[in-house]
Amino acid sequence: QVQLVESGGGLVQPGGSLRLSCAASGSIFKINAVGWYRQAPGKQRELVAAITSGGSTNYADSVKGRFTISRDNAKHTMYLQMNSLKPEDTAVYYCNALIMTTSRLERLYWGQGTQVTVSS
Repeated sequence: QVQLVESGGGLVQPGGSLRLSCAASGSIFKINAVGWYRQAPGKQRELVAAITSGGSTNYADSVKGRFTISRDNAKHTMYLQMNSLKPEDTAVYYCNALIMTTSRLERLYWGQGTQVTVSS
């Protein structure tokens, strides 16, 4: 069994920063690609940033230059550093990860989400 648990969300003023964490636990053999998504009320879930096992990154145009995705493979933890936050960044943020278990089964796992609210 594998679990992803996000943390680090909260209320922040415009222009502020937050760092989200996504910790994976369980019978993990290898974590491949990892992504952060977000879903605002009344909107579809959208990709914010992704990082491959090799470290290649991809960002939504709306967050380029402000957000940074990273990973610590030894800790099975992924991060999303969010700077210069705007009210339109308000959403529930989810991490997902393509994980191969010790049984050599690979599938996509999702975290439960963490709320980020940007407001003065």
